[in-house]
Parts: sequence; C-alpha cells; structure tokens
Amino acid sequence: MYVVGDSIDTDQIIPARHLVYSMTVPDERKQYGRYALSAVPDRGQGLPEGHTPLTAPDAWKSDYSILVAGSNFGCGSSREHAPFALREAGIEAVIAHSYARIFYRNAVDGGFLIPLESFSNLIDVIRTGDELQIEISSSSFKNLTTGYDGLLKPLGDVAEILRAGNVFEYARQAGFIDEK
Repeated sequence: MYVVGDSIDTDQIIPARHLVYSMTVPDERKQYGRYALSAVPDRGQGLPEGHTPLTAPDAWKSDYSILVAGSNFGCGSSREHAPFALREAGIEAVIAHSYARIFYRNAVDGGFLIPLESFSNLIDVIRTGDELQIEISSSSFKNLTTGYDGLLKPLGDVAEILRAGNVFEYARQAGFIDEK
C-alpha cells in the first residue's frame, strides 16, 4: 500500500520532463513506471513523508500494487500518461476520496487501473506499507495490517469497461463499433 495526500496532480504523478518516452516502445514505456510519483523538488506536497518515490531507485516496478489517495486525485492537465505511468509502475488500483474527472476518465478509457472511490478520506487511517485487500464484487476493503475495513463506492457501469480491457474493446464487444 502506497499512500499520498490530497490534490496530487498529474505533474506529481508523472513529471512533465519524463513525457519524452514512447508509450508503445517496450524499453521506453517502462520509464513511465520508473518515474511515476517521483518527487518533484518544489512540488512534493502530498507525497509520503520524505517524498518517498513509488519505485526504488533504478527500478521499473514498485513493490506496491494499490495506491490510496485523498481528495482531487489526478487534478491538473489532462494527460493520459498519468494513469498509464501508475500502471507501468505496477499499480493495479487506486482508492481515492475523489478524483479529478479527466484522470478518472483516462484511467477507465485506457483500462490502465481500477479507480475506486471511498466514502471518506482514508489517508489518516491507512499508511504506506499496510497490506490492503480489496473485494471488487462487494465494494469493500480490509486493511490486513490494522484490521480496519470499509466500504467503497460501487464501480457501476465502469466495471464492464474495465472487464473488457478499455473503452474501445468494450465498444467492440457491445457492438457499438462495426468490425468490417
């Protein structure tokens, strides 16, 4: 579990100076994982104490697969690189109290990660390093480290898009895109 604060913007998720890598070339795309949530010297607010990066130095993947965030996660510019970078770092799901709409949409449309919403801000009851178990079917979670458990907002129709892999694959499977 990796925990960040409120209003983590897309430049904190993937600093603009690292947008030079191709998202389709395998050796380059892993750079997005390497630099996801790396400390931005003058904008480190909201990152874990000491500006702990998501990935270890010179690593491509994080030891964490779940990220917990406060309110307004993914605010800032509308770059699809942000949820992509988190996925490349190994993040499978984000639980946030609230999302910037464009980040949420980019996460779902690209099928990059599961964007879950909590009913309350969890950053005061979950810590980086805690072990968390998420049950998508019951919209619930349990902190295995502390015993704290809670409910999440249901994914609703978003679940179908994520199951399909991304919005385009969902549209194909649903017959919205004519395969000629």
